Formats: sequence, C-alpha cells, structure tokens
Amino acid sequence: MTGNRHMTLPATSAKPTPSPGGLWHRLTRGRRVVHREPDWDDFAGEGWLDRIMAESVTDRYHAKQGRSIGRWTLTAPDGRSLIVYLKRHYVLPRLRGLLSALAPDRPRSPGLEEWEHLRWARANGLPVPRAVAVGEFLGPWGKLQSFLAVEELTGMLPLHEAIPLAQRRLSAADFTRWKRGLVAELARLTRELHDRRAFHRDLYLCHFYIPDADTRRVPGSWPGLVWMIDFHRLTFPWRLRQASARVKDLAQLLYSTHGVCGITDRDRQRFWWVYRDRKDCSAVDRMRRDWILRKSRRYTDHNARHMRAAG
Repeated sequence: MTGNRHMTLPATSAKPTPSPGGLWHRLTRGRRVVHREPDWDDFAGEGWLDRIMAESVTDRYHAKQGRSIGRWTLTAPDGRSLIVYLKRHYVLPRLRGLLSALAPDRPRSPGLEEWEHLRWARANGLPVPRAVAVGEFLGPWGKLQSFLAVEELTGMLPLHEAIPLAQRRLSAADFTRWKRGLVAELARLTRELHDRRAFHRDLYLCHFYIPDADTRRVPGSWPGLVWMIDFHRLTFPWRLRQASARVKDLAQLLYSTHGVCGITDRDRQRFWWVYRDRKDCSAVDRMRRDWILRKSRRYTDHNARHMRAAG
C-alpha cells in the first residue's frame, strides 16, 4: 500500500485476535493478526485458524508463485451456506516479515492490505464484496503468510462476459440503451475512485460485475448494480504521481474493452465524455487523452508479443 495518508477507515464489526509481546517476542516467536466478521466462526468451524492455510480448496482453484485462490463453500450447523474466494499467500519476502515485526501497526501482507482496502472502499460508498475473514501470520525471523476470504458475488457476471450476453439477449435498440446506462455508471464509479485520490491499478473490465438478471432487461437506474473487485493493488500516491496513476487505470480499462463483443468506439467515447469534466476541453485534457491512448496501445503490443512468445 502506497501513501495511505488518504485512507479513512470505518468502524468494523469484525472480531480481532490480538498477538501480545514486544519486538523480541515477534522476532523469535512471531505473532498472528486475525479479523473476522461475527458470522465467520459459525461457518468455518472450531479450530479453523490452525488449518486455514492447509484447507483443501479445489473449486476454481488457481496457484502460482507461492500463492493460490479458490472458491470455498462453507455450511453452518443450522444449514446456512457461505461461498467465499479464499486467497492465500504461503511465501512472502522475508523483508516484509521483518518489517511486520519492527512496525506491527501496519499491514505487511497482501491479505491484510486488501482487507484494509476493501474496508476503505466500503466506507467511501464504493460497491465491493464483503471481506469476511483475514489473517496475517508472522513466524520466527520474518517468515510471513496471509489469507483473505472474500464473499462471492453470487449470481453476478464480470462485464467482459455480461456485455456479449446482453447483446444476445436484448433487442438492438434495448442493447444500445442498456450500454448507455452501463457506460455512465462505469464512468461514475471510476471518477468516484479517482476523486478520492485512489487508484485501482488493475482496472480491467473483468473486475466490474453486474447481476446476471440485468443482462435480460434495461435497468431503470444503474447505481448499485455495478460492483468492483480485486482491490489488492489499490494505491494512494503522492500528488506528483497521481497523473500517471490515473492514466494507468484508464489505459487498462480502455485496453480491456478491445475484443469484447458489443463494445464500440462510440461506447468508449461516451465513457470519456462522462468521466471527464464535460466543460474541460483544455490542452491538458487533450494531452491526458493522448497519453491514455498511447499507454493502451502499449498494453496491446505487449500482450501480442507475449502471445507470440507463448504460441
């Protein structure tokens, strides 16, 4: 997390598990920092904290470079169910662990960082999934691991799947109206994020979700229907770096729209028209637009080179 001076976190109902001890205790014996929502223990069961990093999670499982993510369905004794995506980091840089021991008041693991980011997003009115449990485990001499359980957006689809689906399900006239409302909401959410001097750094179309049911109709109002995910790289940069962070977000989003059935240049222009100040036709505005276009093309070229090398 970079420059978190802009973060204003809400009060949380989560239950923390404190880890006592001074610096020597943290260096030689480690510590645990754990937060969970009040209902988490009902679903995870007794002793969940000691087995969470070894729990078998095979549904939609993906692992690489010392980390994994998988879809985990839990059932409480009274029959209630909870579906989460469990993100685990098994091997983190030793320096992070040593910093956690030296300055324990700051999150040093990806799990705890994203937990804080999601809390910040909710406090600032951004629609994000519920983070139900998180843990940062510091072992002796800087060994660091973490996990994060985020509630699934059940019945929702990422936009790169939802837009082509809506094109097939709706009439041409309704699909045009549908896109107009969706584009306006995408631009509004992105602007809301950026106006708070916060930048996603993974602002691709696949990280926006809408209910599957809303691909069959034209919603009367879009606010509250579009959700955002994957806030692990959220950043709050210093003022001099905000321009490049803004361009990076917008270039990523623009790049991710190419090749998605149903999206046209007119839709991209409409997004830009809503996102920016419509009265702003200054040279700075034109320079920013050109910067975004160049960076988006670099993403496209980089991806093409990567695919050629892999093919």
